[in-house]
Amino acid sequence: MTRNPDILFITEYIKNVLYFATVRHGRTLTNSNDTHYFCVDKELIYENYYSDFGPLNLGCVYKYCIILHEKLKEYLNKQVIVHYTSIDPKKKTNAAYLLGCYGVLYLSLAPKDALKPFYTHGQVYRPFQDASQGDSNYTISLLDCLEAVVTARDLGFFNFQDFDYEEYERLDKIQGGDLNWIVPDKFLAFIGPVDRSVSLFHPPEMYINYFQENNVKIVIRLNKKLYDGNVFNNVGITHYDLYFPDGTCPPRHILLKFLQIAEDSQCGIGVHCKAGLGRTGSLIGSYLIKHYRMTAHEAIAWMRICRPGSVIGQQQEWLEKMEPWLKKQGNLYRKRTYDNINRLPIHEYGVYSLAQKNLRQQPVGSRKPSQPIQRPIRSDTLSTARQQASKTREDEEDEIFLTSCDLTVQPKEPLTQLKGCIIKNTTISEDIDSNNVNRTFWKKCLSCEQCIQLINDSFWTLAISCAKITPAGWQYFVCCSLIDKILIRHPRRSSNGT
Repeated sequence: MTRNPDILFITEYIKNVLYFATVRHGRTLTNSNDTHYFCVDKELIYENYYSDFGPLNLGCVYKYCIILHEKLKEYLNKQVIVHYTSIDPKKKTNAAYLLGCYGVLYLSLAPKDALKPFYTHGQVYRPFQDASQGDSNYTISLLDCLEAVVTARDLGFFNFQDFDYEEYERLDKIQGGDLNWIVPDKFLAFIGPVDRSVSLFHPPEMYINYFQENNVKIVIRLNKKLYDGNVFNNVGITHYDLYFPDGTCPPRHILLKFLQIAEDSQCGIGVHCKAGLGRTGSLIGSYLIKHYRMTAHEAIAWMRICRPGSVIGQQQEWLEKMEPWLKKQGNLYRKRTYDNINRLPIHEYGVYSLAQKNLRQQPVGSRKPSQPIQRPIRSDTLSTARQQASKTREDEEDEIFLTSCDLTVQPKEPLTQLKGCIIKNTTISEDIDSNNVNRTFWKKCLSCEQCIQLINDSFWTLAISCAKITPAGWQYFVCCSLIDKILIRHPRRSSNGT
């Protein structure tokens, strides 16, 4: 291959077949007898909101893979192929991302191996930036994106052999509804509807047909009311309001309610805030971490690949901090539900599946039921798992296990919010105000549903501390006795006196 003088950097990607190069700004390379040059900088473009850029969306990845695959078939054994890009840092990073995606998806390379050729000779690549206004320190890397693509592929989130590119492109546009599937048959993120039709927004009625055709039976609104939720309720689509302010992170009660709704449903869930990016991405990302063992950066990367701009500013930091807790809760959920913490769901059909669309058009009686699939656990996730704050004792009838932060268990008593460590069904005698009283430790809840948020949070903190300070070999109620005494002396009552 003859070296073109406009090439500033070139590296071999497939030996004697495929190369990656950067060229001087604004230069175009012309094919030669032994080399075929191509560039997608002007064809596959990231449409930014503010100072954000990349990664290019799922439609661009699909289109690039098709382009490169066809070129390899056409020019193999005839000319070497060079994918070149501008020296502009954003263009360069997105071009490397596209070729890296081809490496992991079509060449079966590990993410680190797929990126290794790009970093020869001291090359650097700008991290992808979020959609904050102005410069931002909240970034994800090329490696984060490729690891997200591999994880999503392994989970069955997408399959480029069964992918409706036209549908993705149509729905991704404002005119098509500005909605994107994040998890197949589970989460659909979209822009917030409004009652009145304006240039950039749509009335809720616009989405009903698509939702009904794709088994979306729940809509969760995270922003202020700009339309009547009964528009969905009246056609059998359950509507929830889980409002929290724009640009903020989900409060604990919103996060837990969102997870509960998602875990209890067997249908598609449409989630939106005002733009369907920040608040929407934060909550969907928490589900990805809990139920699919994604890292926070993998979850953010995958959501931005599906729906560019997802998760903004401090919401990324929130997901990073919540990651250990969410993964722990995921293990507890799978232990409780399947008696197997490693049972991760794998989807038979990916997002925008043509095969699934054809299946839905068949008579119901002719459809074959899909079998549940268990995904083998990755070895790297085991090594990073944190120790549990307290241990499960599900096999013993005299104890009920509740992790210090696990509110997903349904209460057996109407007022309990189930905060605490292990509920010990042991009755002992307590000397309270000089009276011998038989009490069951932790029978009383830490705080009832009617208590104000400040009191709830205070006792929540005490419960977590109690679980963490219990020494090995001690009985749990010993460390909890102080709190229990307080509650026995001052039992909390609801408005009706119970």
